[in-house]
Amino acid sequence: MKLDILAFAAHPDDIELAASGTLMKHIAAGAKVGIVDLTQGELGSRGTIETRYEEAKKADEIMGISYRVNLKMDDGFFEINEKNKRLIVEQIRRFQPSIVIANSITDRHPDHGRASQLVSESCFLSGLAKFQTSWESILQEKHRPNAVYHYIQDRFIKPDFVVDVSEFVDRKIEAIKAYSSQFYNPNSTEPVTPISGEEFIEFLKGRMRDFGRDISAEFAEGFTVERTIGVRNLYDID
Repeated sequence: MKLDILAFAAHPDDIELAASGTLMKHIAAGAKVGIVDLTQGELGSRGTIETRYEEAKKADEIMGISYRVNLKMDDGFFEINEKNKRLIVEQIRRFQPSIVIANSITDRHPDHGRASQLVSESCFLSGLAKFQTSWESILQEKHRPNAVYHYIQDRFIKPDFVVDVSEFVDRKIEAIKAYSSQFYNPNSTEPVTPISGEEFIEFLKGRMRDFGRDISAEFAEGFTVERTIGVRNLYDID
């Protein structure tokens, strides 16, 4: 199954919070999109591994995701090592995406920056023929994505570009709320966390409004790049 965009996340719900509007916009335009979660989010203060899978499935249905896989690395403790790089390269070569998006290059949660580096290095290795991997006992061919972009998460980073997601913001919030164990629920008896308050969704909307302001859009999502972006002419720039 070849995908156009493969989105990586340290934890289930990272994508929904930071980049789901962008993914839905591309899906609506005909792109096939998949998600690879590195961990099961087992160290999260609220919910369980089982509820994470249930919630991720609901979010996938809302977003229209073609495929989702969980690599079951250790939440909070996964390392940038050969074993984990191989797991990621297998998925890149399996789906052969043109574009990979990954976690924020640095953030409040240390897993985010570490996942960012791990995915970035794996994208490079995936293009090396002598770095061999196999899937279902078949030797995989090399594949390097055309671009790797990093979404912006909890802490503000000045974006290199933003994507207008105004028409998808309501569905984005719906996808986020699919993780009902994680976010605001007045009847919940789970511990209070930085993302469980009623005001958190308004924070997300405020961030998207801030990103959208520079391009005269109501809501946008921000990304950083690893290499210089090229355009065919000046009219391609909003």
